[in-house]
Amino acid sequence: MYLKKLSLINYKNFEASEFDFDQKINCFVGNNGVGKTNVLEAIYFLSFTKGYFNSSVSQHIKHQTDFFVIDGTYKINKKLDNINCSLKKGAKKIVKKNGKEYDKITEHIGTIPLVIISPIDNNLIAEGSDIRRKFIDGVIAQSNTEYLNKIINYNKILSQRNSLLKYFAANRTYDALNIEVYNEQLSSLGEYIFKKRAEFLEGFIPIFKKRYKHISNGNEEVNLQYKSQLSDNNLKKLLENNISKDRLLQYTSVGIHKDDLVFKISDYPIKKYGSQGQQKSYLIALKLAQFDFIQKQSNVKPLLLLDDIFDKLDENRVAQLLQLVNDKKFGQLFISDTNAKRTEEIIKQTKQTYKMFNL
Repeated sequence: MYLKKLSLINYKNFEASEFDFDQKINCFVGNNGVGKTNVLEAIYFLSFTKGYFNSSVSQHIKHQTDFFVIDGTYKINKKLDNINCSLKKGAKKIVKKNGKEYDKITEHIGTIPLVIISPIDNNLIAEGSDIRRKFIDGVIAQSNTEYLNKIINYNKILSQRNSLLKYFAANRTYDALNIEVYNEQLSSLGEYIFKKRAEFLEGFIPIFKKRYKHISNGNEEVNLQYKSQLSDNNLKKLLENNISKDRLLQYTSVGIHKDDLVFKISDYPIKKYGSQGQQKSYLIALKLAQFDFIQKQSNVKPLLLLDDIFDKLDENRVAQLLQLVNDKKFGQLFISDTNAKRTEEIIKQTKQTYKMFNL
């Protein structure tokens, strides 16, 4: 599978642009602010129907215009498939495959597997647990539509339960039967999600450790630890036991929306004890393990996007990364960088076909 052609209309800083891609390596080079990352985000949008760097879909519309269109032509199993994403201000987002609009946009997720490595990934270490949950959910959802739908439904019911708790507090009332309905729904969905997350990490962690060992030359021990309130209790009982606390807080204090991943190096949290280099290697290993896992699940080589990666890594790590992606297991690669000469010299070392796009 590879992206053959990309067309952008009123997308971010692009008024009307077309790109014809090499099926192996494609490099976007130019000064900061010219739109290199925007092209990568458009490619990401075609896979996930949302942005990676900016989740507000309306902000993807070029200033002083009222719509955008992203159109991609893919070569998949010897035939061409077209994916089209568009949005007009005040209207709903539209996603089409080969001219036919999806009834549910979630049906599209997993059609075009993709992994992105970017400096913003540092948020996985630096920010809160919601970022790490989104990482887990994003990997699983690319090969499991049922999981994605259950996550969406869980969050919807969670929001409704929280609204009910606020209503109880504002009106000094309480309806145990009403709460019980939400508890039942959350329990059913939550237990499924917990089970799938645990199963995923059981298979993912060994792949991740293998990737990190390769990147670090086997000098350090790393691990991922899954933390969930459901490890020792079922969700229904947790919800029942914490209802007094929830009424006081006016939100649901227990559930799979509190799950977290603990990133460890030598049995210590990498956020506190890992050097910048170790953290970068950890994140790259996570993303390459994500690539391996998705490929194994889908039997398709995901697209791999490397945003501003050469500016953020030392030469040794760049060489290691390119050695890894030069493996025949990897498919099409998209790279953004400010230094055209440096990028081309590095890419030439791979002996792969490539295209340079000067923006």
